[in-house]
Amino acid sequence: MISGDMSTFLDRLLERAAQNLTVEKLIIQLGLDPANITYEAVLSRVLDVVVINITFANMLALVGAGLYVATLMVRTIVPLRVIGIISMLFFIAYGALAGAVATFLLYLLSLPINVLRLRQMLTLVKKAKLSAQGDLSMDWLRPFMSPRKYKKGDVLFHKGDRAKEMFMTVSGTFLVKEIDVELPPGRIMGELGFIDPNNRRTQTVECVQDGDVLTITYDKLLELYFQNPEFGYYFLRLTTERLMQNIQRLEATLDDTSAKLRAAELNARRVSGA
Repeated sequence: MISGDMSTFLDRLLERAAQNLTVEKLIIQLGLDPANITYEAVLSRVLDVVVINITFANMLALVGAGLYVATLMVRTIVPLRVIGIISMLFFIAYGALAGAVATFLLYLLSLPINVLRLRQMLTLVKKAKLSAQGDLSMDWLRPFMSPRKYKKGDVLFHKGDRAKEMFMTVSGTFLVKEIDVELPPGRIMGELGFIDPNNRRTQTVECVQDGDVLTITYDKLLELYFQNPEFGYYFLRLTTERLMQNIQRLEATLDDTSAKLRAAELNARRVSGA
């Protein structure tokens, strides 16, 4: 409730405004009496207009507008899409009942796009979760990646280079030069640069047989992460497990090298003893 002093102030403000000819005409058009313009009169007129215009179609539009405003306060993409889709359904119903063709067509055409985007994000999270629990495949990133071709001798990146994107091999063969490991189709390259504090390449990769790759920028990965933190959790889990695999492979290589050195040392002692 507005206090008596505030109500008196508003009454005086409205009375002074009513003395202006332009404002007076506007007041008359609104169905008010310029000689008796008070806060209560304005409030009463507004309520009358609201009551007169309350229809089922307008109520649908009002609910749709409220839901649209709610999407502006949602931070993650899945609930935003869900609320947005529900809002569109209300606007579609409003357009159909009120005969607002433009509104009806606008939201009718926007609806399948939002449904598709929601489905993509839900699928992304689901497949990322399954991969993190299973084979560590990152095929679920394909819809968000761009194709690129390389020829034999092309260097994808050098060790120490600034890292800006991640790669997935599709065809051809690529060599990690520092550890002399060939990457067949279906392998991820450059994921460690995404989690490295300095975003630097840890290896050099060269194309040794013409092939195609898919790429995704780190900015896009960050966008997917902020849109759905659950995706970010599974992605980081995948990259961590891949890093652990690399460490195990290096440890195995070191053990093998140490075994060969010990064998060579034993042979050298035997030869010298003979």
